[in-house]
Amino acid sequence: MHEKRLAVFRFFSENTASFFRINVCQQESGLYFVYIRLHVIEYKKAIHIGGTEMDTKIEASNFIEAEINKDIENNVYANGRVLTRFPPEPNGYLHIGHVKSICLNFGIGLKYHGATNIRFDDTNPSKENVEYVNSILNDVKWLGFQWKEPVHYASDYFPQLYEFACKLIRKGLAYVDDQTSEEIRKNRGDLEHPGIDSPYRNRSVEENMKLFEEMKAGKYPDGSKVLRAKIDMKSPNIVMRDPVIYRILRATHHRTGDTWCIYPLYDFAHPLSDALEGITHSICTVEFEERRPLYNWCLDNAFDGKEKPRQIEFARLNVTTMITSKRKLRRMVEEHVVSGWDDPRMPTISGLRRRGYTPESLRNFCDMIGVAKANSTVDVGMLEYCIREDLKDKAPRIMTVVDPIKVVLTNYPEDKTEYMTLENNPSDPAAGTREVPFGRNLFIEREDFMEHPVKKFFRMTPGKEVRLKGAYIVKCDEVIRDEQGEIKEIHCTVDFSSRSGTPGADRKVKGTLHWVAEKTAVDIECRLYDYLIPKDDVDDGRDFMEKINKNSLVVKHGKSEPAILNYKAGDRFQFLRKGYFILDPDTTEGKPVANLIVGLRDSWAKARQKAGK
Repeated sequence: MHEKRLAVFRFFSENTASFFRINVCQQESGLYFVYIRLHVIEYKKAIHIGGTEMDTKIEASNFIEAEINKDIENNVYANGRVLTRFPPEPNGYLHIGHVKSICLNFGIGLKYHGATNIRFDDTNPSKENVEYVNSILNDVKWLGFQWKEPVHYASDYFPQLYEFACKLIRKGLAYVDDQTSEEIRKNRGDLEHPGIDSPYRNRSVEENMKLFEEMKAGKYPDGSKVLRAKIDMKSPNIVMRDPVIYRILRATHHRTGDTWCIYPLYDFAHPLSDALEGITHSICTVEFEERRPLYNWCLDNAFDGKEKPRQIEFARLNVTTMITSKRKLRRMVEEHVVSGWDDPRMPTISGLRRRGYTPESLRNFCDMIGVAKANSTVDVGMLEYCIREDLKDKAPRIMTVVDPIKVVLTNYPEDKTEYMTLENNPSDPAAGTREVPFGRNLFIEREDFMEHPVKKFFRMTPGKEVRLKGAYIVKCDEVIRDEQGEIKEIHCTVDFSSRSGTPGADRKVKGTLHWVAEKTAVDIECRLYDYLIPKDDVDDGRDFMEKINKNSLVVKHGKSEPAILNYKAGDRFQFLRKGYFILDPDTTEGKPVANLIVGLRDSWAKARQKAGK
């Protein structure tokens, strides 16, 4: 859906030292979007130039940056350093939700002249592999970001993490528990009931050390014992009720092989890995807010370093029509609902890339939605707006008829071919022009013809005139049908005095159609993608697989002008009057395959839908 910006307002609040920028945009449907950006003003002191203390104003565009500014002002980290991290688990492909986290973490690193680490949270070898590692690195690079070398892995720290666990045992802050996972879960209690102490909670330090060493040595079967932090089984925060921090798991690790048979859990490995890397600000999604006390507890009791990372939470990104659960995405791949993780209908970064979205459009999307503390769902129309805005000035135009019907110009010479001059991009005069072949037999879109037109249909219809883009005005004279009664051809006559670029072109008609000459037409496969989940989807208790749009992919065999052969897989362009497309990797020499990125404004389609046609 197309949007246009109507107004921009900027307000300053002296009480909060904040700027509010409000953008008002209108969708093609008539609906309005109001985008609000908050800019917090902070001041950093103690910048010494020639021994003189100066005040420098720093603008923070969100609450996270405001907190970082305070840390810099208070010299929480030496020399005001800032080091963030992006810590994905390599158990699947990254999706649209991760784009926000990537842009936020790497953006902060760049803004504060710091850096950002990539660290793979590879503590569960049963679900992780190198394929996902490579895809994640590729996605981050494609988005335009560069991490601080080297790439880090939680597995790099397995020896240190083991020693940290031993340290907790020696301090009486961890114990080996023989309860089953079901018993642990049951005895943890709930929000209304405190937890029940494990019968093994008071084992001696010596016994716990011996058992933990034996766990490491592989003496016990998977799941028979765990190591738990000894905190408070009556804590109002269930996370703090003696969480499990190590478990026995025999699975070959993609980096460490079979060296380990015990693995730390995320809540233990994450804060300590942050600390070992010197991370200053651990920026997580809001579901980790309740786990922040455990994050700090691990640092306070296991890490001796002076500078400890600080966890700050932000709202995760949810977009209408898009599933952001790795578990659900994996299920769609495994059950062949989609062709793979990079299927253009998938909300994965690789899927969005194959669909035709650009890194710039995704970064602009994240910038537009901003950073908030409360979860919300963003309309996919905002994402569509960003890709249209990015492509409108740089995507070349091509005439392609997606669903062709033949037109014969009965008064045009059969053996004649002439060339019509068309702009490559009306928004960019520097893009120049191209010569498009024109002849007696043409193709137009099937939907551009209506034998019995409804009100406000200004395309081709019997007895009426339309202009062929960059060519002539033609009049529909006759409809030719086949034996089954289906339309076979449309016969028209040409007004030769109306050629574009000549004085006769001034004669006005209401409709202008794109076309492709039959003689030089290139066969093209057009893949028209829709969303897997409807925009108005609500949680009604049904399995999400029952809601999958079975018509999310429609394949059309169209006709394109010869210029399409000048492009290669990955090139983007606008099919005139249809939408923005990208050539898919399935493209081979002479056989283009194009994916629909996003459609153009189509007021007629909306009117027809409203009329129930």
